[in-house]
Order: sequence, then structure tokens, then C-alpha cells
Amino acid sequence: MFSLKNSFRIVALLEGVSYILLLFIAVPIKYIQGNPEYVKLLGMPHGVLFVAYVVLAIVLGIELKWNMKTMFIVLIASILPFGTFYVDKKYLK
Repeated sequence: MFSLKNSFRIVALLEGVSYILLLFIAVPIKYIQGNPEYVKLLGMPHGVLFVAYVVLAIVLGIELKWNMKTMFIVLIASILPFGTFYVDKKYLK
């Protein structure tokens, strides 16, 4: 039903959104208001999505025969805010 590429695109989108929410909403609420609940709520799903992103990126990179530079960019994008959106636009369309 879903190809590996489409599955990776979905995981990349969800990972990017979870990272943005964690960085720009949950963490400021934790440190400004002293309420760590949002970090606890978003932390685990983001972690699972991050691991899924990395694993799927490696598998997809092998399948699509990405060179080392492309693989490096795709993996580094997972730790940069908005990086997964760049990967989707540049490498997955």
C-alpha cells in the first residue's frame, strides 16, 4: 500500500512537526512557566519518530543508492529545525 519512500515522507513530516512543537512550544513553557508536562507529553513520541526517521533514512538511502553526501545531509536534517521539510522538498519529490 505505502511504498518505503511514502512511509519515510510521512515519518519525516511527523518528526519535523514534533521537533518544532517540542523546541518552540514545550521547552519554552517548561522554562518560562516551570511546567514540564508538555515536554513529557511530546518527548517520547518525538524520540520514537526520530529513531524511525534515522532507520528509514538509512534503508531508503541504500534502496535509492544515495551517495555519502546525500545520506549525511538527510541524517543531519533530523537534528535541525525544519530540516526534515527541506529533505522532503529536495530529495523526496
